[in-house]
Amino acid sequence: MNPRRLFLTAAAAPLLTACGFQLRQAPAFGFSRIALGMPQTALAIELRRQLEGTGRVEVVTDAARAEVVLDSAGEQRERVVVSVTATGEVREFQLRIRFKFRLRTADGRELLPSSEILRQIDQSYSESAALSKEAEALMLYQNMQSDVVQQVIRRLATVKL
Repeated sequence: MNPRRLFLTAAAAPLLTACGFQLRQAPAFGFSRIALGMPQTALAIELRRQLEGTGRVEVVTDAARAEVVLDSAGEQRERVVVSVTATGEVREFQLRIRFKFRLRTADGRELLPSSEILRQIDQSYSESAALSKEAEALMLYQNMQSDVVQQVIRRLATVKL
């Protein structure tokens, strides 16, 4: 490595720390045990893994042992036709994930009222590439699901008991 470049890199390091730059860290939660009262969908599994991955929250199955309970009927996935060609062939879809949930204590006190997270994205469509468009839709749903999970975790981090 060029000595000049090494010197400039070393000189820039204190400037970055002085401006408050910090790598993203796992959020601090106001509780240590949570129960997920929802069906075992892909979103629920990812949410469980993300919560356990923080190392600060234990996900328990028994709601009586939990400090808080996240209730949800699960996510709802929709695929809506947005536009069609003059011949009636689908040109564009809108993919949606809708996740409704609420957070309460084990004794029933509501911490987060019933909330909804809606993610949507448009996807072009071509009948000649139907298989690849199906694979693309699955990938888009996966990305939206990950985003919904991150939003739920951020909302859970705002709760204080």
